[in-house]
Amino acid sequence: MPKSHFIYLPSVEGSLEEELKSCLDKIKNTCSEGYIPVKLNIFSDIPDFESLQEAVKNTGIILNYVFPSECPAFCITAMPPEKPWNVAIEATLIQDGLYNLHFRTHKGFPYLVLESSNSREVWASGLSSYSFPGDTRKAAEAAFDLANEILTAENMTMDNIVRQWNYIGNILATSDNIQNYQVFNEVRNDYYTRYRKGKGYPAATGVGMMHGGVILDFCALQHGESTILKPVDNPHQLNAYNYSSQVLKGDAPTKGSSKHPPQFERALLITNSDEVTLHISGTASIIGQETVGKDDVEKQTMVTIENIESLADVNRINLLLPGSLLSRRCFSLLRVYVKKDQDFDSVKKICNRLFPLVPSVFVKADICRDDLLMEVEAEAVLAS
Repeated sequence: MPKSHFIYLPSVEGSLEEELKSCLDKIKNTCSEGYIPVKLNIFSDIPDFESLQEAVKNTGIILNYVFPSECPAFCITAMPPEKPWNVAIEATLIQDGLYNLHFRTHKGFPYLVLESSNSREVWASGLSSYSFPGDTRKAAEAAFDLANEILTAENMTMDNIVRQWNYIGNILATSDNIQNYQVFNEVRNDYYTRYRKGKGYPAATGVGMMHGGVILDFCALQHGESTILKPVDNPHQLNAYNYSSQVLKGDAPTKGSSKHPPQFERALLITNSDEVTLHISGTASIIGQETVGKDDVEKQTMVTIENIESLADVNRINLLLPGSLLSRRCFSLLRVYVKKDQDFDSVKKICNRLFPLVPSVFVKADICRDDLLMEVEAEAVLAS
């Protein structure tokens, strides 16, 4: 379904709550122009896990006050935005009156169901127990349980997930030579094995956040026969689910077992009568399965963008859709994760130069490999 993305930064510097309210005032102004918020990603500079728990609670109270009876799905993560801000919001909005919207909650988590004549979407965010900061397995299992419960309540399964975001606290940390990211991948494999029966995977992002725990966001889709879903590969990259164990750091969590690689498509193409949308997964400076441009953030940024351009190549996409005559491509969103504060300016200059006028948010986060300095995810709309 057609959606619009906006990036909001505070008008003035202040506390987390003051900057959040400043951004929400701007969102309300946008809503006065005929938009309804579907999903808010709130990136924030939060000092510790207890403060994150408190921020999630307070944000829910504020959002229910600002959007009574129509609270959007939201996720607040400990990923600091570019300085000097404590808060940045990436908002997904939809025009009022175009679709049937149902605002629901599950165990206190607001989520949305969007219905049209030929499809039904579920948007859920911020799914986490907000417990187990030191136990990635328990935190991941709790988050996947919440996702599965919402899907079941909406007569869907994990087969319906088309886009997923995985935020893993201290993603690169290891204990007994077992990395937190690998623990997450094992839990994801377990749930996908149990609850996904179809072929392929969602488009997805897996990045680090501060302070531990696991948070999931997802978009799930039920569609009619006229809708086509196609995974899009990058000819320059091995699909992540085919990675060899050599690039998966540390040992398997279960002694004697094999390590499971990340399970996601490089990109997922969704076509229907309303639009053709390309969801590009978290993409980094990887060729084949090897990191390129170690210790060179500008090189990594350029290789990452070349990978994104390859995924979004209109000519290649036309080959995936027999009879398709797509000729135009417009990026509608860019989310950029930067590992080090000192690299923000370099990464931002390159991205803004190559993606002018595209709504873009830049946040600090660990990437899934020690030698990766940045990562980009994107969304693009294609047309004839």
